[in-house]
Amino acid sequence: MIPAPDRNRAPRLPPAYRLVALEEVDSTSAEAKRRASEGAEDGTLIWARSQTAGYGRQGRQWASAPGNLFCSLIVRPDCPLAQAAQFSFVTAVALGDAIGSVAPPLIEVTYKWPNDILLNNRKAGGILLESKGDPAQLLEWLVIGVGVNVNSFPPESRLPATSLHFEGCPATVSAVDLLEAFSRHMMSWINVWLEDGFAPVRQAWLRHAQGLGQEIEVRLPQESLKGVFTDLDPEGTLVLTLPDGSTRRIAAGEVYLPGEG
Repeated sequence: MIPAPDRNRAPRLPPAYRLVALEEVDSTSAEAKRRASEGAEDGTLIWARSQTAGYGRQGRQWASAPGNLFCSLIVRPDCPLAQAAQFSFVTAVALGDAIGSVAPPLIEVTYKWPNDILLNNRKAGGILLESKGDPAQLLEWLVIGVGVNVNSFPPESRLPATSLHFEGCPATVSAVDLLEAFSRHMMSWINVWLEDGFAPVRQAWLRHAQGLGQEIEVRLPQESLKGVFTDLDPEGTLVLTLPDGSTRRIAAGEVYLPGEG
């Protein structure tokens, strides 16, 4: 049941956004991709109170209980397609700042490479990037999907899950409140990325990186690697130091932290 204040109040976003508010949709990202293909402008933000077919990375189902945050933002920066992955980190730090602005300071927000948001070491949110490039490999559009557990969380998941309310965030804080905070911080961090590049985003992300300096396992399609998560390189690639002292740069893979199955 969506709390009454959240059910009735429309989000108030900065004027740079073009809000599309829906009661229900199959997926905010699927809707955003449809609209992006039809020419929707930069800054179009699809927000829904519930999803019937939410999904995350590799098409995995995303639990979409009412009361949680589901939104997808269309952006059209003038950049090579290869740079689009940096927006996962832009979005993470924006979400971290947004959560910090509505949650008590005792809630520790960390980022798990490449796209998870953790609260007190438990997964509370995820980010999904989907893009289209032109023949010159320039970015035509990017859809940034965001899901955050505000009111509830799935009881079973690979990484133990949680929600803002479960971790002690006041029950009066709703998905609408978080969306408003996220929209402000996202606009700020996109401007940082546009004006100063990826370096300040990388630094902000690393300050709250889960597992940095620890031994992790990275599972790739053809192999699994164990090593120390040493760094995030200037492009956003995970730097893994192997037991023999050599390093591997991982652009995509499944990261398992100590204690994860």
